[in-house]
Amino acid sequence: MLDANPNVLVDISARASELGRQPYSARKFFLRFADRILFGADLVPNVEMYRLYYRFLETADEYFEYPTHASGQGRWNIYGLDLPEDVLRKVYRENALRLLPNLK
Repeated sequence: MLDANPNVLVDISARASELGRQPYSARKFFLRFADRILFGADLVPNVEMYRLYYRFLETADEYFEYPTHASGQGRWNIYGLDLPEDVLRKVYRENALRLLPNLK
């Protein structure tokens, strides 16, 4: 879809549990489409939830719990993507500012 539609952006809300199960493919996806991925979370904001998202995106940690609501989505853990700083800046901030320029 992203290849065929250059104006489409995606966010990662509620996807860490799936993406973190296939860290090599997910990392390649983030590197390839870094300009079109937005950080998002559909959970109640709290410090631990953000820590888990940061761990997922920023580290190469292995086999840890993913950010989730109380019921969870499965009995698995995830792996970090260890994304480079330039990709993290885009995902966390720059892509949203480009999409919503009045936030600047």
